[in-house]
Amino acid sequence: MEKQHWEDFPVGRIDEFGNRLVSEAEIIEFATEFDPQPFHIDKEAAAEHFFGGIIASGWHTGSMLMRMLVDEMLINSTSMGSPGVDELRWKAPVRPGEILSVRSEVTSSTAHKYKSDRGFTKFSFVVSNEKGEVKLTMISSILFLKKAGGDV
Repeated sequence: MEKQHWEDFPVGRIDEFGNRLVSEAEIIEFATEFDPQPFHIDKEAAAEHFFGGIIASGWHTGSMLMRMLVDEMLINSTSMGSPGVDELRWKAPVRPGEILSVRSEVTSSTAHKYKSDRGFTKFSFVVSNEKGEVKLTMISSILFLKKAGGDV
C-alpha cells in the first residue's frame, strides 16, 4: 500500500477509526506511572470522589488517541511529526469498559513556507465512546511530505 502524502489529506476529509476497549487495569497502570491521583488509582477513594469511580487520566485518553491515530493513519503516511497541539479539551471522563473511537477532520492545509517538499495539515480530532459521548477534543497539525516531484 502506498503511503499517504500531504496531498492525500484535503480540507474536509473525514476519517473514523478505532475501537479501543478501556480496562480498569490499564487505567490504574497508566495513572500509577504518570498521574497518580486517587481518583485514577484507588477504587475506594475514587468511589468517594465526585466522579464516583475510577476514571482514566486525561493524559491517558490523549495517549489512546495517539495510539489509534498512529495505527489507523500515521503508520502508513509520510508524517514527519507535529509542531504541537493548538487545543486539547477533556470533555468527559473515560470510565472502565468504555469503547473509544476517533473522528478526524482536516480543517486546513498549508504548504511549508521554506521547504517545498512538505506541508502542514491541521486536524480536528474527537474521541467518543460507544454511546457517542464526547470524551476529548484536540486540534493539531501534522507535517507530511509531498508526493515526489510535485509542488502543490
